[in-house]
Amino acid sequence: MNIYIGNLNYKVREEDLKQVFEEYGEVSSAKIIKDRDTGRAKGFAFVEMPNDAEAQKAIEELDQAEFQGRQMVVKEARPKV
Repeated sequence: MNIYIGNLNYKVREEDLKQVFEEYGEVSSAKIIKDRDTGRAKGFAFVEMPNDAEAQKAIEELDQAEFQGRQMVVKEARPKV
């Protein structure tokens, strides 16, 4: 399952995010979205977890949780249109 994480602190690294989600199960990837021109983080990311049940539990428990001073928005990512 692909998971969207929004309202992230701009200092969060992909490794930090991976560690948080690994508490719920296997993480196949963690990608922080960056501005193409400046290279700065845009404040959101995507995490991929192969097990849907583990991903669902992570979404339920991490949505609205505080991480590095900001309240995260965590939900299943919608496919690109």
